[in-house]
Amino acid sequence: MPIGRVTQVVDCRESMGMGKGGGLAQRGTISECRHPDVIVVGMSPGRRHVTKPVCDITSALRREGVEFSVSTLVLNAGSGVPPDAPSIAGSVLGAYFGLNEKEIAQIEQHRVAILHHGNVRSHVVEKIRYILSQCEIDAIVVSQVPLDYEDLAKVGVKTLYVMPAEENIRTKGRVVAIVSGVTRGQTPTREKMAEVISAVMNLMKQ
Repeated sequence: MPIGRVTQVVDCRESMGMGKGGGLAQRGTISECRHPDVIVVGMSPGRRHVTKPVCDITSALRREGVEFSVSTLVLNAGSGVPPDAPSIAGSVLGAYFGLNEKEIAQIEQHRVAILHHGNVRSHVVEKIRYILSQCEIDAIVVSQVPLDYEDLAKVGVKTLYVMPAEENIRTKGRVVAIVSGVTRGQTPTREKMAEVISAVMNLMKQ
């Protein structure tokens, strides 16, 4: 049984960070851990899409001293919407959201993914659908905008509580928990952080 402090060594980024002191990981970087259990997936950093609360969730899970390891992945193309989003892709300016083969492999080597992707309901739903169509993994969705399992099932996302019709299923992975009300760009409240930790703990026990 460990006594006192526990040291964790983390490989934070592939390249130099952004901003003062290089404190913000650039897009396309992953903070890896020794035993890949949980991965927190965030959007690319920028003026609007910052990495909070992804960094806070990662730190809180590590700080809990639970018996699993946590990685963080900042997507290379984490802004915008997927190119196959039927109702919104054509009306959005800028880059498309996407995953490369390396990111898919990084996500799939974990047991649980925590997905945080903005504050526009239609964008969040389509990003989750796209990620889980590429990655076979159980996911916990963290969002600012209110979401429910029916929102996800409508676009073909498998969930623990609501399933799309067999012919409409579009994902390999599934959503097993949703934590709404986590404000983008701010540190989550203790209550919301407790919800995320509880969801992770419950899933890891299965």
